[in-house]
Amino acid sequence: MSDPERKIGVYICRCGGNISDYVDVDKVREEVERQTGVKVAKTSLFTCSDASQQEIMKDIKEQGLDGMVVASCSPKLHLGTFRNAAKRGGLNPFQYVQVNIREQCSWAHSDDKAGATCKAIGLVRGGVEKALRQEALEPIRVTSVKRVLVVGAGVAGMRAAIESADLGVEVFLVERSPEPGGAVAALGEMYPSGKNGGDVAASLREEIRRRPGITLFTNAEIVGKSGHIGDFDVAIRVRPPGGREESIPVNVGAIIVATGFESYRPAEGEYGYGRGAVVTLPEFERMIREGNGPLRRGGREIVSVAFIYCVGSRQGADVENANLYCSRYCCNAAVHASRLARRRIPGLRAFHLYRDIRTYGKFELIYEEAAREGAVFVRFDPAEPPLVRADGDGLSVNVKDLLTGGAELEIPVDLVVLATGMVPRPNDALTTMLKLPVGSDRFYNEIHTKLRPVETVIDGVYIAGSCQGPKNATESVAAALSAVSKAASLLVKGYVDLQPFIAYVMEDRCVWCGECEQACPYGAIEKIPHGDKEVARVVDALCKGCGACVPVCPKDAAQLRGSSDDQMTAMIDAFARETAGV
Repeated sequence: MSDPERKIGVYICRCGGNISDYVDVDKVREEVERQTGVKVAKTSLFTCSDASQQEIMKDIKEQGLDGMVVASCSPKLHLGTFRNAAKRGGLNPFQYVQVNIREQCSWAHSDDKAGATCKAIGLVRGGVEKALRQEALEPIRVTSVKRVLVVGAGVAGMRAAIESADLGVEVFLVERSPEPGGAVAALGEMYPSGKNGGDVAASLREEIRRRPGITLFTNAEIVGKSGHIGDFDVAIRVRPPGGREESIPVNVGAIIVATGFESYRPAEGEYGYGRGAVVTLPEFERMIREGNGPLRRGGREIVSVAFIYCVGSRQGADVENANLYCSRYCCNAAVHASRLARRRIPGLRAFHLYRDIRTYGKFELIYEEAAREGAVFVRFDPAEPPLVRADGDGLSVNVKDLLTGGAELEIPVDLVVLATGMVPRPNDALTTMLKLPVGSDRFYNEIHTKLRPVETVIDGVYIAGSCQGPKNATESVAAALSAVSKAASLLVKGYVDLQPFIAYVMEDRCVWCGECEQACPYGAIEKIPHGDKEVARVVDALCKGCGACVPVCPKDAAQLRGSSDDQMTAMIDAFARETAGV
């Protein structure tokens, strides 16, 4: 039950009109300030501003507040902001409740101000009821060992290992291939740096060899993982060529996954693929790097090339396991490859057949340079893609050019290059073992693209590089450095504080039926003896507070801190009373 002597402060944000244009925030304040337990109720233009935070801290101290509710935007944006303000004011930060009346109310009901106001009142009342019943909690502190495991030794993984070692963290770097380097090692000249991909990879390998704090395992893979953030036990299986397979145990505080991507492999006959004169972009890049002088394919000298874009990317929903996403790097890579080929073959005729050109950022320059050199860009309708046909010893490509009003073109060429995109690398065993979240595009998913871009729902496990989605080398390295900063922030200081809003088990009710263990997606439930019976126990460091164990418990022994049955019932009642007009 709630304590009538509690003193709750309620702060309702106008959000510069984002909320107040669609919700009568003054009406919300008038209704809520009459609620039992509410000591202070105020509105402000921007509650997240420094001035408003100072006012909140002042109220906590002067009014003796022991609970706080802020009705504003999504907690993803400012949960930490207001928790810190509460803590600076002397209030337990976990006795703060944030109510989302922007995304879930004003924006959702912008056409109904009266209805939005009614809903906002109910939401805030529910937040107050939750705050009245919220106990003071402390974060769960977990110690961490100063070691990190990096899975994948491409450019992202190698940079992650080097930067971690330079921060004083011991590194175990695991690569499935015989040599580290990844996709970059197979590249020639890169744009805009002009550096050779093989040289870049070799330089990173040398940097790794110079650091005694990095242990590199090649021909290796992860075969086992247990433990939690700060204290993972991992088994690495190593298969040295000609040697005996062995399993090496390591103990690490964090894991960075940088397993890279694979290039899309066209189906037989897709844009004529399978014919000798139809190749993928990676195959064409190898042709350019190998040898000198004229390019040849099947004994035929190449003087004209057609590049077909978006092969394996932005596919229609009618394609099985369609790749609906844009691979982003392909436009840049195709235009760059055509310029490298022209450098080797002066006078090369290049035709770029595209749906949309996406040479973003600095790569816009490469598009302009190619056009000035004489490359021809032809835009086609994805509903009518180019048709590749055999034409004697060569090929012809038929396409309707949208840039000239749909003129039908027949382009005779010596070679067709399919600009294939990135696809996720199959890693089912690793995905299951580390419980890595997978998005609809089948790449690994971060918690939030902008707010938490390299973190996963598994504490202490980070993702970086093109295993997250299509990225070029520069973007992959940037993600790797972000992952390093996240991992090192907990490894260097030796501990990490976790949220206390986790599940717990009331031993007197529990009779161990195992339902909660089966329901938990994080393996956070274990069986322990308790007196003359066995009961369930929650492993604090593994629990994510998802609540999956709560509804399946037949004895109501499983509960969730911060979302107890009492709190949820009171919130529902508060909202129901408002919507019923009580």
